[in-house]
Amino acid sequence: MNLSSTSRSGSSGKNTTLQLLPVIIALAWPTMLEQLMQTAVQYIDTAMVGTLGTQATAAVGATSTVNWLVSSTVSAIGVGFLSYISQAIGAGKTDNAKKAAGQAVLVSCVTGIFFTILTVSLSGLVPVWMQVDPLIHTMASRYFLILYLPMLFRTMEIILGTVLRAAGDTKTPMKVGCIINLINIVLNYFLIYETRPLSLGGLSFTMPGAGLGIIGAAAASAIAYTYGGIAIFFRLYRHQTVSPRGQSLRPAPEVLRPCLRVAFPNMLQRFATSLGYVVFASMINSLGELSTAAHTIANTVESAFYIPGWGMQTAAATLSGNARGANDEQRLTQLSRIFIPLEVGLMVFSGGLLFLFAPKLMLLFSHDPEVLSLGSTVLRMVAISEPFYGVPIIIEGMMQGLGKTKAPFLFNVLGMWCVRIAGTFLCTQVLGGNLISAWGCMIAHNLLLFVLFGVHYLTGRWKK
Repeated sequence: MNLSSTSRSGSSGKNTTLQLLPVIIALAWPTMLEQLMQTAVQYIDTAMVGTLGTQATAAVGATSTVNWLVSSTVSAIGVGFLSYISQAIGAGKTDNAKKAAGQAVLVSCVTGIFFTILTVSLSGLVPVWMQVDPLIHTMASRYFLILYLPMLFRTMEIILGTVLRAAGDTKTPMKVGCIINLINIVLNYFLIYETRPLSLGGLSFTMPGAGLGIIGAAAASAIAYTYGGIAIFFRLYRHQTVSPRGQSLRPAPEVLRPCLRVAFPNMLQRFATSLGYVVFASMINSLGELSTAAHTIANTVESAFYIPGWGMQTAAATLSGNARGANDEQRLTQLSRIFIPLEVGLMVFSGGLLFLFAPKLMLLFSHDPEVLSLGSTVLRMVAISEPFYGVPIIIEGMMQGLGKTKAPFLFNVLGMWCVRIAGTFLCTQVLGGNLISAWGCMIAHNLLLFVLFGVHYLTGRWKK
């Protein structure tokens, strides 16, 4: 999709909803499919590890929030490049967009090396910080170490994939993501389980396996991430609009300054909120193995039902950046009036499905009656709040495209630490509450974001 021509055609301010809707869908559906594949693999990973027992599930789940912390911090850097590149393309300045792509390669390498050293050196301490049961400290630590050895390639896949999306190419990251997930699934099958006899269609044979358990799951993910980083780099290098070919890899302050100005508040936001997820999970882990397992599985199930929201957010960020680059304020307002009701409608639908099928979805990952009951309860609680959460997702996405990341930083940090963390601490550590009260605090956090972002939108401050 040529976003520069789309933006210029929109400068007259005469685009109708019917004209913009195909553009929105064309940008959103590949991201949705990519995230659907990622979630499907997460489902399969959790189910495969779940066959190894509750301890294995708890060991993997105990480090998952640290994974969010690192990945979301890296993703925040990509937001700075998304804002810069989408606005440059909207203004027809493709040379600036290519220069920014070159700087994105440089930043990916520096950031990836830094996080590799950091995560590998801290791998033995993470289970302790997460208050994991001492019996599974070693298992969780080894899993985390292997998962983060290819952090350079994971960083490249995240940041360079965002560069492609900023240029309106959401299909390439989707294709690379699908192959990453396929590699992960296949390797899981051979690395997790031991060599075993199988029967398929009346034909009996021996299936080879390494029998590495959750270490095999980590190794499969690490190999898949390595492929993803290499593949996304070469696809970006050959891209017509934002190829970094011929660009200098020396720091360019005129590009990095505006990118970091946008990225830094978003990085602080994601770091602070992801750190909040770590603290939140740590308090849940302290409730015992049952709560940890139910929380891990419920989180995995819930993530699939946010796919419409996050897919639409990518399209909202890209198109709002194009509109600002083209100085088309009328189109910017029109986009918001299309995105918000569309997003709410999608989240009502996905929330309804989650509410109806929560017990059956939990059953995919565990047959423990207590885990099933507890997980189903919290999933049905959060399903009711999903339409409200869809509003801040879209407004924040459009603000990212405009380069406005300070207000979202304040809103998200306020909600996370003053509502979710403080509330969960009070409920679980002081009053002796359980996982249900912790998820109640999480829902209160989402509702506060709905109010804060809603007021910000209605007053018009989101685009000034």
